[in-house]
Amino acid sequence: MKKRKKKKMSIFLKLIIIILIIIIGILVYLVLTQENVNDLIPKSKKKDVKKISIVDEDSNKRPIAVMIDNNVGNNSHYGLSDAYITYECIVEGGLTRIMAVFKDKDVSKIGPVRSSRHYFLDYALEEDSIYAHYGWSPFAQADIKSLGVNNINGLYDDAFYRDKSKRSPHNVFTSTSELYSYAKEKDYKTTSDNWKLLNYSYDNISLFDSNNNTGIKDGVEPANSVSMNFSNYQKRGFNYNSDTKRYERTMNGENHVDAATGNVLSYKNVIVVRVSNRSIDSYGRQDLSTVGTHDGYYITNGYAVPINATKSSRSSKTKYTYKDGEEVKFNDGNTFIEILPINNLLTIE
Repeated sequence: MKKRKKKKMSIFLKLIIIILIIIIGILVYLVLTQENVNDLIPKSKKKDVKKISIVDEDSNKRPIAVMIDNNVGNNSHYGLSDAYITYECIVEGGLTRIMAVFKDKDVSKIGPVRSSRHYFLDYALEEDSIYAHYGWSPFAQADIKSLGVNNINGLYDDAFYRDKSKRSPHNVFTSTSELYSYAKEKDYKTTSDNWKLLNYSYDNISLFDSNNNTGIKDGVEPANSVSMNFSNYQKRGFNYNSDTKRYERTMNGENHVDAATGNVLSYKNVIVVRVSNRSIDSYGRQDLSTVGTHDGYYITNGYAVPINATKSSRSSKTKYTYKDGEEVKFNDGNTFIEILPINNLLTIE
């Protein structure tokens, strides 16, 4: 009887061992062949993970918006080629000032940095940016306080330096590392889940359907050359390079170049928004009607299309839509946004 029990137990143990060996074999096979599993999935069911290149959409690093002096000529700017979005607005005297927005890039030299104008805050806020400047107008000073803008001011904050080889006041510079470091000292948050402004497309956006010889929306027109006047002596242009499929920027008829590399500044997307402006003091300082719905153009890949730019409040994000109400999708690439006075000349051809 004992021999029979032992025999049965022996058979049972053998069966368990065999089953375990089979299970282990299956597991080893699955591990070793895991990298080939995707080949067993029909291509129609695969999901490719697409990412844009202009910014890291998975990063919550907070953008930094820097006020840039634009009374220095066409070859004196550092850092603009690394900005993912750049704004230009009119200021007093028919001049303009630039605001460059940086994210996910370590930019070692930015500038020359100049003082704030209050309506630039409206565009810094819509991307939840830390706002960097050197000085301010009385209107900007008041609004920075009332709107609670996280700002770094070179008049008081040691995040800037002067390049003594250049003429003052056009010789103030900074870097993203200095600005982020100083933001931490001021206890500003350096992350944001509310930074994204533009609705980027993972696929190429073409405004013209060459197969049907028609624009994707009403009003699409060729845009090989774009020119605009901020004043009689401040003119801006963008010339389309069909080889690179980018717009090369000019200022007053000359190429706008990066001071560090000598390369012409170029942009994948150009946005023009028409707003009303008025002088508000004896110095000719301006006020711009940033809030509301404004006419504009989205320009990319050699074509332009009429759009609306709607901003419901000073701190809200501008929503860009085609004239039929559909939200604009923008090409993956850097963008220049021109905030142009409504009565000033704009030519697209």
